[in-house]
Amino acid sequence: MKRVLLLLLGLAVSGLLIGQTSLSLSEAIALGLKNNYQIQISERNLEVAQNNNSWGAAGRYPTVDFNVNLQNSITDQNNPAAFINGAFFNGGATANLDVRWVLFDGYRVRINKERFEELERQNQGNIAIAVENSIRSIMLAYYQVLIQQEQLAVLGEVLDLSRDRVNYQEVRQEFGQAGSFELLQSQDALLNDSTSLLIQENSLDIALRNLNLAMGEDDLATRYTLSDPLNYPTENYQFEDLQQRLFTNNKNLQNLFIARSISNIESKAANSARYPTVSVNTGASATGNFFKLWATNPSTGEPFEPATGSNLNYYLNFSATYNLYNGGATKRGIENAKVQELVAQLNIEDLKRNLSTQLANTLANYDNQKALIALTEELINNARQNLTISEERFRGGQINSFDYRAVQLAYINASQSRLNAIFNLKNTETELIQLIGGLVR
Repeated sequence: MKRVLLLLLGLAVSGLLIGQTSLSLSEAIALGLKNNYQIQISERNLEVAQNNNSWGAAGRYPTVDFNVNLQNSITDQNNPAAFINGAFFNGGATANLDVRWVLFDGYRVRINKERFEELERQNQGNIAIAVENSIRSIMLAYYQVLIQQEQLAVLGEVLDLSRDRVNYQEVRQEFGQAGSFELLQSQDALLNDSTSLLIQENSLDIALRNLNLAMGEDDLATRYTLSDPLNYPTENYQFEDLQQRLFTNNKNLQNLFIARSISNIESKAANSARYPTVSVNTGASATGNFFKLWATNPSTGEPFEPATGSNLNYYLNFSATYNLYNGGATKRGIENAKVQELVAQLNIEDLKRNLSTQLANTLANYDNQKALIALTEELINNARQNLTISEERFRGGQINSFDYRAVQLAYINASQSRLNAIFNLKNTETELIQLIGGLVR
């Protein structure tokens, strides 16, 4: 049985060590931001918004069109009633240069430019939100791997104690100081600890795959040696300071501010329909004609000569349009735009209230987790000391194997409670930083 256990443990340890590369949290975040598809999609959308954010797209400049039209035909006429019979060619070319320019349209050009600028800012905000979500998922995945590694080390420590206990009972049995029952009890404890270790090694594998997924790695089986320690913060936050930073820097709230600005622009756009539209249209057109008849002039008896002609035309036109009545569509559009602007403001106020509540709850959880960690630190220290004392007493025959096993399990549970408290604190801290807009690249 000992050989089987050593083989299983050797495979577990070798699986943890082979092919590992060092990885810090900052490196994991940089790699994840580079590979994140949502960030890449948001960046492409930003490129589109940046291309649209121009005075040309807003309609400030004129449109210029150049058209060329060629018309050619050949007719073979054979009509006894006609004055002239024969084949003739008729061709023509027309070139037209047309310039159209809106001189005034109720300030729509300026309004459109403002809209494009806000849409660009909105896409930048979407990128910031995608970055926040990616950073948080990477940080939590990174911490989860550290937690699983710590727990694996604890189980490995307990397994070593159980192995020593089996060896101790085997020696005692050889000298007739222990029976089969004591040895079986120690072997059962060793088997249970070995099972827990293998299960924990699988949990570590899952955590590493989740870290690879969060970083956008194609090979989810890539192993890492995480170089950052599992430290936990001790900073004391004040709610008023955090709330001020939340109202200023929270990415979702900033996007709602932009949405409100866009609603205001839409109100101005709807109101611009009350103004007339004045435009100018100018240009020139040139036409050329060519005619050739393959026949004889009955008056002279000579072939007809080709005939050509041309025409050049310039124009400059002004137009003004003012809507007198459209069934109240303009008025309804203005009223609806004002309502949407009010809705945008209400969304801001609603999100502020929800974020303030979330911030207060998160800060309370953060402070509570810090207190829990302090308690679990004392608990783990006591459990470790108790484990050392119990081992000495067990070897001295002062406690039985059941009591010693209970102390081992208490040490494992205390360690698990401490690691859970640390991870919950890291999770709460990350949420707190995200709320105040601190997760930036």
